[in-house]
Amino acid sequence: MRNWFISKVAYEKMLENGMQKRVVEPYLVDALSYTEAEARTIEELRPYITGEFTIADITRKKIAELFFNDNGDRFYEIKIYFITLDEKSGIEKKTAARFMVQASGLKEAISCFEENMKGTLADYTLAMVSETLIMDIFPFDADSVPKGKTDN
Repeated sequence: MRNWFISKVAYEKMLENGMQKRVVEPYLVDALSYTEAEARTIEELRPYITGEFTIADITRKKIAELFFNDNGDRFYEIKIYFITLDEKSGIEKKTAARFMVQASGLKEAISCFEENMKGTLADYTLAMVSETLIMDIFPFDADSVPKGKTDN
């Protein structure tokens, strides 16, 4: 099981009109602890950000699985409910799970999610799909990320 953290990075960004603006951008990082999440975020972003930057905030994020799509330029969070039947009481039980999907639009995110869930035997219902502000995702070992999805 992976541990995901959202690291918010604050820095001065050069806008298209030449002006500089202070921005805070979130990144999703796979790490064992808050300290490691901070270190990995700094390591990943140092080559891409000129000037000083700081880690403004780090929060833990529960994600069941990631689905990557080479055509996608945004990240969507999808919340589902797995539906199970309690054999003793006969009552339906719903268990929430959150997924991240890389896509270029809402319909593509849903389509990519459903394509990756085809082999799932469990019943589920789609509860929420929303675009996130996440700029990039840094899995612990990027070389181990297969095209299409990651394992968690």
